[in-house]
Amino acid sequence: MAVTPYNSSESKKQQVAKMFNNIAGSYDLLNHVLSAGIDIIWRKKAIKILGKNKPKQLLDIATGTGDFAFEALALNPDKIIGVDISEGMLAVGKEKVAKRGLTDKMELMYGDSENLPFEDNTFDGVTVSFGVRNFENLLKGLTDIYRVTKPGGQAVILEFSKPKKFPIKHLYNLYSRYIMPTVGRLISKDKTAYTYLPESVAAFPEGQAFLDYLKQAGFNAPQQKRLSGGIATIYYAEK
Repeated sequence: MAVTPYNSSESKKQQVAKMFNNIAGSYDLLNHVLSAGIDIIWRKKAIKILGKNKPKQLLDIATGTGDFAFEALALNPDKIIGVDISEGMLAVGKEKVAKRGLTDKMELMYGDSENLPFEDNTFDGVTVSFGVRNFENLLKGLTDIYRVTKPGGQAVILEFSKPKKFPIKHLYNLYSRYIMPTVGRLISKDKTAYTYLPESVAAFPEGQAFLDYLKQAGFNAPQQKRLSGGIATIYYAEK
């Protein structure tokens, strides 16, 4: 049974959209507080991998408020499109795009990861930052990412993972079980969102299991790079 935020009769997709709508206003603050800012370093590492192919047309899936898309501007692409199923997160992201004067370079829009509104072979690079574990159907979502990626293009996926070695494993377990949900609840006022996060990480098929999913979706020779003792992992593969 899939891990969902609210354990309701709604689909996982509907529950995830509702959760992010609820926390959209505090999401950026919580992200940086709960990760002590290290999420910025992780994104920079992922973008460095993406930059090897000098992509010009980029798609950022589960873009949220656009942080990964903003980081990708360092690659000087012609266009970045970000898609998300949360209108609340998109509203915050669009405001950030407008304030930074980037409306000609970046577009944020509603989009379902399992049914992307783009033609085949459209993007040189596709990114997902902390979003694939929220997919309702993981293989279907990855297959659609493959579909919209150009031949020779690259998918780069940054996702939380589970540390394996002492003491990071035990410290992370304590942090994710007690500190993260408490701080998340206090700031976001959503009792469930930051309990769902560690539960969804625990249920996610990380490491080799996720590389196998990428192969099933059609990608060639997927690889992984573990970060910060295994708290997060970058997965990357070419079409």
